[in-house]
Amino acid sequence: MTTLVRTSEGVLVKRIDTSARTVTGLVIGVVAGAVTLAACAPSTGGGSGAASGSSAAAGSDGSGKGEVKMVLWPGPEGEAMDKVVQAYNAGPGKTDGINVKMTLLSRQDTFSKESTLMAAKSSDQDIYFVASYNVGQFSPSLEPLTDVDAKNYFPVAADGLKYQDKQYALPLDVSNHFLLYRKDLLDRLLADKAAWPTYQALALKATGEKRDPKPADDWDWNDFKAASAYFTKKENPASATTYGTILAAKNLLYNTMLWNDVLWGMGGNWLKDGKANLATPEAEKAVQLYADIYKNGWTSKDSAQAEFPETQAALKSGNAAFAVQWSAGFAELNDKTKSPLVAGKMAIARVPGGKTHVHALAVALNKYSVNKAAAKKFLAYLATPAAMSDYAKAGGIPAMPAVLAENASINPAFPKISESIDKFGYAVPVFPNTFQAFSKIAETLSGAWVGLADAKSATQAANSALESLLG
Repeated sequence: MTTLVRTSEGVLVKRIDTSARTVTGLVIGVVAGAVTLAACAPSTGGGSGAASGSSAAAGSDGSGKGEVKMVLWPGPEGEAMDKVVQAYNAGPGKTDGINVKMTLLSRQDTFSKESTLMAAKSSDQDIYFVASYNVGQFSPSLEPLTDVDAKNYFPVAADGLKYQDKQYALPLDVSNHFLLYRKDLLDRLLADKAAWPTYQALALKATGEKRDPKPADDWDWNDFKAASAYFTKKENPASATTYGTILAAKNLLYNTMLWNDVLWGMGGNWLKDGKANLATPEAEKAVQLYADIYKNGWTSKDSAQAEFPETQAALKSGNAAFAVQWSAGFAELNDKTKSPLVAGKMAIARVPGGKTHVHALAVALNKYSVNKAAAKKFLAYLATPAAMSDYAKAGGIPAMPAVLAENASINPAFPKISESIDKFGYAVPVFPNTFQAFSKIAETLSGAWVGLADAKSATQAANSALESLLG
């Protein structure tokens, strides 16, 4: 049986269940050198440039007609885009004299294969698949999109694809985070004043403050911490869940994106005046929050190896009362077939502290394309609400608030995604090594997240690593 599941980035992949085992497709292999050059050039189809599609010059406009070749990765994004491409080729493309052809590369190494093509100044592909976290690195091989009208996009999604004030890519899917929580349990607590003294006592233990329980949309990170203690059975035997929360604390770059919500929510940031800004009290507090929850047993010890699937599993099983999770996780948790123990009991709230990481998957124009004019026509088509509405209907999560609102019946999380990104979204600074920075920060902080290293020394190490990547 084939089903769709979400990865640590919150992106759907195919899962094939057999009688012997379950094989799950992975998003971008998180390995050293994930975006470095591949050992050998990939097969991407024939090109028209010299030296297997390479070109010494920075491409050309071409005739404005003919074939436009675009890279995407397989999975729901590729499937959704295929339907958009089919509609374009059958309609506007005929008028434009353009036929779009997609090349689907492996989810594991799409970006490394693109890096190889870029290094060769290849014209084999006209449009590349990129993301907010690597557009700065790829920018030397991309053509700025000077004619893009970004008014229909979430500003944070469009701005996250800028580098040195130039728009280098067009947003497709948008990703953000929510607090996904057991509404039934929190509502019961809020209504039962007899339970408040227990909560207040555990809040005092956890935060040093005698706090009352609050609705989830009003939580700050101390409320998150207090509730983690209250909904842990060893602290509160009346708790319906074994643990308050599950932390995505594995050494994984996408977990840095989740931890960043704590940092930003506490007033921190990666950079200040263009310089590394992680050796700060805010960063130490953000690390210590994870460490305190982990060391006190208010989350499972499995948090040390947790990412998206483990977070989903903890919530689906009823083992944890809440977690900060990718927005993509809600639909599965509210599905009676996939999550029978908790479906109908889960709810969405803003991330505590009021800040959510936002990034966009995107498409960009190859600087070395020899058919730029035609590629720009197709990119202009993709920038229309009509095209993105087709994309949403086909399974995408477009970075256009009006499109999400109009397609709320497709995905009940769409309106919440729009509200959250508009009010609480932020994008990390874009620079050539942004992607590597996510990995390096996870590497230097993940031990401290679970109390194996001192928060102060860990944040200093992370700051030094970030400084070196800033150049």
